[in-house]
Amino acid sequence: MTKINNIIKNSAVLETNAEYVHANTTVYLDTLIKEKKNFKLIMTSPPYNMDREYEKTTSLENYKVEIEIVIKKLIKLLDKNGSICWQVGNYINPKTKEVVPLDIFYHDIFKKNKLILRNRIIWHFEHGLHTSKRFSGRYETIMWYTKGSEYTFNLDPVRIPAKYPGKTYYKGVKKGQISGNPLGKNPSDVWIIKDEWNKDIWEIPNVKANHKEKTEHPCQYPIELVERCVLALTNENDFILDPYAGVGSTLIGALKNKRNSLGIEKMKKYINIGENRIKLFKSGNLKIRELGKPIFVPTSNMKVAKKPDHFYL
Repeated sequence: MTKINNIIKNSAVLETNAEYVHANTTVYLDTLIKEKKNFKLIMTSPPYNMDREYEKTTSLENYKVEIEIVIKKLIKLLDKNGSICWQVGNYINPKTKEVVPLDIFYHDIFKKNKLILRNRIIWHFEHGLHTSKRFSGRYETIMWYTKGSEYTFNLDPVRIPAKYPGKTYYKGVKKGQISGNPLGKNPSDVWIIKDEWNKDIWEIPNVKANHKEKTEHPCQYPIELVERCVLALTNENDFILDPYAGVGSTLIGALKNKRNSLGIEKMKKYINIGENRIKLFKSGNLKIRELGKPIFVPTSNMKVAKKPDHFYL
């Protein structure tokens, strides 16, 4: 086990921790349960049942049995006022190429185990595999569940400016008064996060070749995606768990916002990359796509934006 401390100097000195555990998730969760650990947020992108270095494809029936064991253990570790954010895409049957939406697949499991779905958040991005026999997939989902009716939800840190901030009530006792919240509006459940953090549409690019956070992990999600969930669903010094931690995006998103985190990962090489990223973060040298940075759009004069001459033949 590796513990990394991040000292944050503010009005008071706070210490937030990021821990990596090199272990099999299913097995190590039993240890956490025995130790009576408790987490305000459990956020992860689980294996998609694909042929990857860290997983092998099996039948959906077997996959469901295996993953439900993990989910049941996670629920035992979840704080009574806590949340689970389960980020998934689609499973593509390797033989028939049938698309299976994993959010629908997982919802049956979470509902069966009495969790309450609060939002199905759509994460839209522009880049990915181009397909020739179906429309190219350009979104994934974050399924946000709570354990009960009382849960942490901080809307103000993630509000966006209202489209019409000067709008007023047109009748009644409040006629003439501003009708919106002065801090802005709810950003909704479609995250297209375009332009800046404080604009009214959200667009978070996925981590592909030219993304500054890119590592060798094939299914890395951006720190920016983590931060929105961290800010809204936890408070400073709360504890966050990522049971499939990969290269540590959840841990870094937690540290960056003064939360404690624990990541479980079975691939030692990903832990090594994650630990190095955390060290770089502590020293201020980690390349991070800042929250709400405008997405690059090539100008019409750039070569990449022009059609090659042979396209016109």
